[in-house]
Amino acid sequence: MPRAVYVLAIGIFAMVTSEFAVGGLMPEMASGLGVTISQVGYLITAFAVAMAAGGPLMTVALVRIRPKPALTLLFAIFLAGNVLAAVAPSYSIMMVARLVTGVASQAFFGVAISVAVQLSRPEIRGRALAVVLNGLMLGTLLGLPLSTLIGGQFGWRAAFWAVGALTVIAALATMAGVPRLGRADGGDGDFRQELTVFRNGRLWLALATSTLIIGATFAAFSYLSPILTQVTGFTSKAVPLLLVAYGAATVVGNFVVGRLADRHTIGVLLSGLVLNTVFLAGFALFAHLSVPAVLAMLGVGLVGVTMNPAMAVRVQRAGNPGPLVNTVHASFITLGVIIGSSVGGLVIDRFGLRAPLWLGVGLAVLGTVSLLPELARTRARSSAQSPAQEHAEAATP
Repeated sequence: MPRAVYVLAIGIFAMVTSEFAVGGLMPEMASGLGVTISQVGYLITAFAVAMAAGGPLMTVALVRIRPKPALTLLFAIFLAGNVLAAVAPSYSIMMVARLVTGVASQAFFGVAISVAVQLSRPEIRGRALAVVLNGLMLGTLLGLPLSTLIGGQFGWRAAFWAVGALTVIAALATMAGVPRLGRADGGDGDFRQELTVFRNGRLWLALATSTLIIGATFAAFSYLSPILTQVTGFTSKAVPLLLVAYGAATVVGNFVVGRLADRHTIGVLLSGLVLNTVFLAGFALFAHLSVPAVLAMLGVGLVGVTMNPAMAVRVQRAGNPGPLVNTVHASFITLGVIIGSSVGGLVIDRFGLRAPLWLGVGLAVLGTVSLLPELARTRARSSAQSPAQEHAEAATP
């Protein structure tokens, strides 16, 4: 595995830590900026919307730039956004900072994944993507509690200064550890040619599946804390430990999926969706029982966001490994986050805290249905190859 792939994971870890920081510092930020908790919540939404909408536009602007300079430029923009957040004198300036960092973060994801593909042999691309995306898993496992701890001890602004320092470290490591590369396939600088790949219906179906997988997972993940305290009955002090366990499950699942993603892409996605449906349904049915609830939560961690390497391999095969395709894919993943969290909040108001879990079940079932055309295509291809293989075997003396 090329060492540069591990370096790219550091950059993604910095991006994800910044994304999650607001969630752990909401009371402190509300007090410091003189706004309500719900207004601080809008900063999270703004980051996600900037990622989904602005990330592809930023990637388009970088189409003519080679990957390493593009990564360096994105680090610079992301650093500027975090410094602006750290010194923000008002809520409106903080909102601008979140929009800037969200756009840079999404574009960085797309370019970094494209670079990982360029650096890796075809047979290990799934493993390489898993390594890069471990930055995302570790951001969930370590980034959120660390930023919360720093913000609690030294003030919420210190958390953004810490992310800025981590960004500088990641940028220097990238400059030293990532080689100079040409543009990826599909990234020759012709914008119109870049867009032609999006005429492929298989690509749009793959993007839809990714959205549904992430939407199902985040319908549950977004509300784990209130479910575990108000339904399962855990104390608020126990919840951080449970979330760390969830994060550890995502790291394990990401490793396993990365090993299987290249050779068994559709099988991995199908298995993950079916298992996630079972775990989410089990969580919804037994949320009032501590042991089944925790086991179901860990199951969701194992087979939810950990499908990312297989999702990326499928999207790249349907489209290309270029940065624009990868960034658009990341935007569809972010769309899943928005759908899962926002619709989950709406159903809570009407049906209670178990409702997001049932929403996750529904989205996972839809994700499974979205795989059926690809499964039929794979089966038809296998059936067409079998007679030819039998004929070849019969002709062999």
